[in-house]
Amino acid sequence: MGRVSSASQSSLSSLSSLPSSGRADVAVRLRDALLAADFTADGLLELLGAPAYAALARSETVPALRATRGDTPLEALVRLFLLQQPVPHARVADVLPVEECLDSGWLVRAGGDEVAATVDVRPYGGPDGEDWFIVSDLGCAVGGAGGSGSQGRQADTAVVLGVGGASTTLAGITVRRPVASALDLGTGSGIQALHAAQHATRVTATDLNPRALHITRLTLALSGAPEADLRQGSLFEPVADETYDLIVSNPPFVISPLSREGSRLTYRDGGMGGDDLCRTIVQQAGERLNQGGYAQFLANWQHVEGEEWTDRLRSWVPRGCDAWIVQREVQDITQYAELWLRDAGDHRTDPAEYAARYDAWLDEFEARKTKSIGFGWITLHRTDSAEPSVTVEEWPHPVEQPLGETVLRHFERQGFLRTHDDAALLTSHFALAAEVVQEQVGLPGAEDPEHVVLRQHRGMRRATKVDTVGAGFAGVCDGTLSAGRILDAIAQLVGEDPVLLRDRTPAQIRLLIEQGFLEPTVS
Repeated sequence: MGRVSSASQSSLSSLSSLPSSGRADVAVRLRDALLAADFTADGLLELLGAPAYAALARSETVPALRATRGDTPLEALVRLFLLQQPVPHARVADVLPVEECLDSGWLVRAGGDEVAATVDVRPYGGPDGEDWFIVSDLGCAVGGAGGSGSQGRQADTAVVLGVGGASTTLAGITVRRPVASALDLGTGSGIQALHAAQHATRVTATDLNPRALHITRLTLALSGAPEADLRQGSLFEPVADETYDLIVSNPPFVISPLSREGSRLTYRDGGMGGDDLCRTIVQQAGERLNQGGYAQFLANWQHVEGEEWTDRLRSWVPRGCDAWIVQREVQDITQYAELWLRDAGDHRTDPAEYAARYDAWLDEFEARKTKSIGFGWITLHRTDSAEPSVTVEEWPHPVEQPLGETVLRHFERQGFLRTHDDAALLTSHFALAAEVVQEQVGLPGAEDPEHVVLRQHRGMRRATKVDTVGAGFAGVCDGTLSAGRILDAIAQLVGEDPVLLRDRTPAQIRLLIEQGFLEPTVS
């Protein structure tokens, strides 16, 4: 920990190939010019059309090349910054402060009368309609399979990726509330730091790769965001014992064989055995969270023979923290190895070398008795409670992003349930969550349904079976009556002993609260 890898040492000398981060004035003028040409997420969609826009997100450029054969300023910018095509100097001069961009390193001369971009600049729409720009290395705007190795070669070890599915997922699940301090651990191209800058007074961003810190500074400047406190180093080493209200990390979570560390990719491979890097980040985050703070991560974890994966994840949760861990996907070890070998472009090497690399991955998994790999979200909430709430679940179904508010409400409900026994529960008031519908399942023409299902159309989009009392209870909850009074009314309606109904129903009410169908209200 705290060391600079050989990949990071080599990237120190490569910083000269990036735009100067000291020319903030040029970044401001460049931003103004991009906006004036409608080089925005909405502008791109209108120019390219949905199919070409979606193809670009998959690193497929041919449809976008076909859509930018004209001579408008926006087409020139798309070819220059997104498609990495040389553009005539005169065309660029009509759109950008071209000489300043050349002097500060955003552009280089490409022979003849053409200029080319030194970095990928991708429009990115903020959550409240902001027009942001994410800077990354050329050809690496989108991560995922085929991303970093998409140029017909293996990826450079210190390459910095741009916006991908993982980064947008983390941004979507992050709790967004005003905080004094936020930490983006392993910032990459600065996407999480950019989001945090909108609601945190002070943002610290760290990365082992100095090239990533340089690019983060460019992303923030070009997006018109405040500067962050950028620190180089491994994991929490750069921040020592400082504490934060929010910690976010899309870490290098890929579980890859240590035996090939010489070809390790800084942006994705953590350099620790198995899932130790993700475990270390989670366990060390607790002591760096302020009371009431949140830490949110994406992670991979091993499914090990003879061990419940849920128990493995529970053991990661630090003392003093509630936790919500959601497994979104599971891949067998062959699928997993193939995904990340292709991500690095290894499948384009000599077939024998590819087979040797593939074999090394499977050897590593076999040695660790790993059957499959899980991927998901981990959220910690610092409460210092003597009775922490730890929820570990599998949820591979579609959800509605952004989920930050859903995550916040989850922990608020857990705190409520922890402090309310059954007697207190029955004196409390509840409201049915927004867009919950009831479905009755049974044979056509049957007098009574076989069962009743409550289904959410927002957030996690859960569904749960309830009995007729549970369905009736949920349907009446509007915050007006206490739970006990609602049950008394139901007992009278169905001819049941109200004492017995009050005794057997709290467990069902607790489940509805836990899963977000009911929200506690102030009476």
